[in-house]
Amino acid sequence: QGADGAGGGAVVAAGSTQTWLSSGVVSVIERIFTRAPSGGPMIEHQSVRVVAGSGIEGDRYFNCHDEPGQNITLVEAEAIEGFLSENQRTRDLSVSGRNLVTRGVSLNGLVGQEFFVGQVRLKGVELCDPCLALGEALASATLSPAAVVRQFVKRGGLRADVLSTGEISVGAKLQSAA
Repeated sequence: QGADGAGGGAVVAAGSTQTWLSSGVVSVIERIFTRAPSGGPMIEHQSVRVVAGSGIEGDRYFNCHDEPGQNITLVEAEAIEGFLSENQRTRDLSVSGRNLVTRGVSLNGLVGQEFFVGQVRLKGVELCDPCLALGEALASATLSPAAVVRQFVKRGGLRADVLSTGEISVGAKLQSAA
């Protein structure tokens, strides 16, 4: 595998038998979002500064330590697009409320693993289970909040701790820290 995360075969995170990168696929950050501490809509960024142990500067969860993996959240673009397509919704990758939207990576395989997003080191802490707020935000006349939550089980993303300070930009590659 090359330094860009692409190439010769799948990357297997240290201590894991689960492949989290598809063979020959470059995994990247496709979109970046934050929400202000005061609430409101998700705000899209081309890059953000992250601080070890604290998360994304300016995000609603910056320097919060109420829950494990609260520093930063990731979600697969493919999971959001699948839901939107299955439910005939407009393509909007901010709907999940997660910070980093990835493409080409199985985030479930990163639980307990250290990895890089660009030059920033993260550690996957736990799956980011869908919550009622997500269900309510995506509910419709034909889809209840509970049905939305059921559709995102095991597809809701990943909570991670930030282990190093730096900048994450759209297009940054995900790579194993092993």
